[in-house]
Amino acid sequence: MPLKKIFPFIFSFIYVTNCFSQEIIEKKDRLNDNVIEKFEVLKDNEQIKSGHYQALYKRKTPIAMGTFTKGKKTGLWRFYDPRGKLMQVYDYDKDSLKYEAPEYAASSDLWYIIDKEISDTDKLTKPLKAGGRYYGYLPYLGLYKIPFNPYEYGTPGCVAVVELLISPLGRLAGYKVRAVCSVFDYDQTISMDVKLFKEEDKKFIPATYNGQAVSSRILIKCRITDSGGLDFY
Repeated sequence: MPLKKIFPFIFSFIYVTNCFSQEIIEKKDRLNDNVIEKFEVLKDNEQIKSGHYQALYKRKTPIAMGTFTKGKKTGLWRFYDPRGKLMQVYDYDKDSLKYEAPEYAASSDLWYIIDKEISDTDKLTKPLKAGGRYYGYLPYLGLYKIPFNPYEYGTPGCVAVVELLISPLGRLAGYKVRAVCSVFDYDQTISMDVKLFKEEDKKFIPATYNGQAVSSRILIKCRITDSGGLDFY
């Protein structure tokens, strides 16, 4: 093929490639006092994540790793606890759970309740959240702030329990927080509108009872931080 015919073809290929590719830039954000996230966004729209994503506990331990494609999680994501132990692998392309680490009641911050009488022969599965038992629940801890000045009253002796109501369809149907401070006799429960959460934060894998999806409640025991927010114990 003559050179003069090759050159226009190469030029056309480069032009088409540039039209369909989008430049990305790196950004950082803070999820709470202990977790920062590093991610890539589209340069022409920094509200849209696109590319590699990583969340780090205390700036060194990865707790979430995966890829965004035009604002959506895609492919396999891996989630870890703050010590670096693998907690979950989730396939967002197939919307399916690939791995969930065993949970031991004695060391877990999560409790599960279904409103059924349970016998030894019943088969149960607990509700699950994409993101694992640490990273996946950060949005529910991050929404709450204690309704008094923590610097004036202090937070020693203060504990909280977040309660999530999950429908049989795997939807977040209710959210409330009970905070108790024994030092100055504070005990208050606050309910919040679930519309405050992003759509992906409203989605769960529902609990099952003998193979049937049922409503359930997830209780998260938390400590109240010096800034008045919530964190895992």
